[in-house]
Amino acid sequence: MRKLEEVLNDWEAVIGLEVHAELTTLETKMFCGCKLEFGAEPNTHTCPVCLGLPGALPVPNKAAIEGIVLAGLATNCDIEKHTTFYRKNYMYPDMAKNFQTTQGPVAFCMRGHLDLDVDGPAARERHGLDALEPGQAEGNITRTEDGYTAHVGITRIHMEEDAGKMVHVGGGEGRIAGATHSLVDYNRAGTPLIELVTEPDLRTPEEARLFMQKLRAIYLALGISDCSMEEGSLRCDGNVSLRRRGSAGLGVKTELKNMNSFKNLHDGLAYEICRQAEVLEEGGQIYQETRHWDPSAKRTIVMRVKETADDYRLFPEPDLAPYDLSDEFIEAVRAKLPELPDQKAKRFEAEFGLSAYDARHLTEHGSTARFFEGCMAEAAGDAAALAKPVANLVINDVTAYLNAHEGFALDGSPLTPERMVELVRLAEADSISSKQAKEVLLAVIEEGKAPKAIVEERGMEQVSDAGAIEAVVDEVLAANPDKVEQYKGGKTGLMGFFVGQCMKAMAGQGNPKVINELLAAKLDA
Repeated sequence: MRKLEEVLNDWEAVIGLEVHAELTTLETKMFCGCKLEFGAEPNTHTCPVCLGLPGALPVPNKAAIEGIVLAGLATNCDIEKHTTFYRKNYMYPDMAKNFQTTQGPVAFCMRGHLDLDVDGPAARERHGLDALEPGQAEGNITRTEDGYTAHVGITRIHMEEDAGKMVHVGGGEGRIAGATHSLVDYNRAGTPLIELVTEPDLRTPEEARLFMQKLRAIYLALGISDCSMEEGSLRCDGNVSLRRRGSAGLGVKTELKNMNSFKNLHDGLAYEICRQAEVLEEGGQIYQETRHWDPSAKRTIVMRVKETADDYRLFPEPDLAPYDLSDEFIEAVRAKLPELPDQKAKRFEAEFGLSAYDARHLTEHGSTARFFEGCMAEAAGDAAALAKPVANLVINDVTAYLNAHEGFALDGSPLTPERMVELVRLAEADSISSKQAKEVLLAVIEEGKAPKAIVEERGMEQVSDAGAIEAVVDEVLAANPDKVEQYKGGKTGLMGFFVGQCMKAMAGQGNPKVINELLAAKLDA
């Protein structure tokens, strides 16, 4: 099977996403008063309504309607005032009533969009990008200095109820294939769920991953869901088809079901693109089907032939009247919109002079954005000068620590904004090197001490006195006359040797910047 970059030279991938998010911050289910609680004893939060018992009537959750309208406003959707709930019928035991209450052709939120900033390694998957100049547009993308911006349409965001959880016992990896029996937990059945459907505007697995990450950041900022992919409150289905480059028609699509991590979403789509290309290039046929991504085997597996809308026998829900949203209701919800990640990033650029890249990565997570703002408040009059070094440490080192230590929370940790600013001030004053700053940062987190105390305890403070350093430089040069001659003869790579010898002589406490300057002045004279 060919690699992704090779396949994308010949084929264009057409990708659309269906992103499901449970409104986990609510107290009760969508159409009844049962409590929402992840991890509760199975089947302890059920009632006649969510079990679909005869005579039980659903009542819509107003707070859930507010949540989906918030999501629509935050993703530039039109809010439809008149909508209807439908019954989606299917025979599967994860819903005791054998149908799911969802929305029909007109959802609460229609015709939205998000703009993705794609740069760095992520931009390399986009074919033909190098042919565009910054500011030049092609299709739904506009070239930028560091990559491109992709305009991704949102078809709709509709409201529905989640299904129960099936547990397949026996067999391999908890799947139904090979299981000896299955159990069902109806606690989740009836949980308010919003489903966002994109237009087929995505062209690379990286774009799909970035869209999912951006949407998660928006939902977290809105406070409508905990967006835990591990617990299943945020899930994604990916639809993908291929067409030859230069053609406009659409190929037959497959659907990858329930991608539960950003990596799985990227890797599953990448594999499926390469698999489809191989089938087509060998003269085979792609079938419209639902597939499962197996991360351990690193391949997709057929689950079932894709259902169509007709298979679900959709019809208006007779137990729920059509829903009408007033202008007053919509505007009251709009007034609750917080500062969204894109808005916060623009403010960081304007207030602190950060690059678009730095500002965007700081605002990907609420905890890092709050921490950075705390640092800027602590820096006060020096905020503009310290913004870049603080941002660098947060984006590179703090984020790496968060990713490597699951369960570690930045909020309330030993690394306070006060300590971060103290650390950056030490580095900016050349009291410690940038490498030492990383070491001190880790010590602050793990030992809970102030940066200055750690520097003093470990004897890390740099010597920056030019006179003291010059004496060491002279000694090193005098001790290595052959290396000096080689340097002057063109072997400039020996500068690293001289710097290392000076650092060794000063027990690692010499300021590398001053050492480099003095060595250059003497060797290049």
